[in-house]
Amino acid sequence: METAKDQVQQILEKLPEDASLEDIQYHIYVRQKIEQGLEDVAAGRVISHGEVQQRLAKWLTK
Repeated sequence: METAKDQVQQILEKLPEDASLEDIQYHIYVRQKIEQGLEDVAAGRVISHGEVQQRLAKWLTK
């Protein structure tokens, strides 16, 4: 299993040499959010497309 440090090193290797600290932070943030989403899917913390449509319909009619 990769450590957090390994993951950050992989991100750094893929970024251009002139990447800013903001660029680096953004890529780390996106990676965290993707991993969080995958964990949610694995744990069943998801809703169907139909449910999303129903919720949006309620919000949009208000």
